[in-house]
Amino acid sequence: MQITHSHILLDACCVLNFCASGQFLAILKSLPAEVVVTTVVQEYELKTLQRLKEEDNDGVVQFEEAMKQGLLIVVDFESEQEEESFVNYAAILDDGESATCAIAVHRQWAIATDDKRAISFLKNEAPHLQILSTSEIIKNWSEQQSIDSSVLSHVLNQIRIKGHYAPPKNDPLRNWWQKSSE
Repeated sequence: MQITHSHILLDACCVLNFCASGQFLAILKSLPAEVVVTTVVQEYELKTLQRLKEEDNDGVVQFEEAMKQGLLIVVDFESEQEEESFVNYAAILDDGESATCAIAVHRQWAIATDDKRAISFLKNEAPHLQILSTSEIIKNWSEQQSIDSSVLSHVLNQIRIKGHYAPPKNDPLRNWWQKSSE
């Protein structure tokens, strides 16, 4: 997987999927760019992960450890333009996607999201930005780290069960995902 930007902004859906995998830190380490979340996503995800904590989910620990180790950087709006875009985008997208898209557009950073509306919006608003998906990032991690097929199957099933995610029908990696999760 070729990353064409210096930073990758993770949207809330990808953070949740990677934490659900049980391999959040390893996945972040496999990415060849600075990995970033917005303050809005950080606050939302920590609350979501804390609610899931009762379900035997170590996502909060992984999320906090990623920040502590510098694998995940939290950024906030740096300009009035970013804040204005956030407000404008919020009319169309959820707060997490709006903040992520606003910062990605203004800073020219790649974005990782599985949200259909955010993807469609970005393709129109900033077609030059690279958009990555959970499946692309997981496949990259598995290949880069030569992950055993049984471990990969477990990770994909954890994402499906805990993250409530499976690639949509139009995802070019859907067949790979399905075969790898068996």
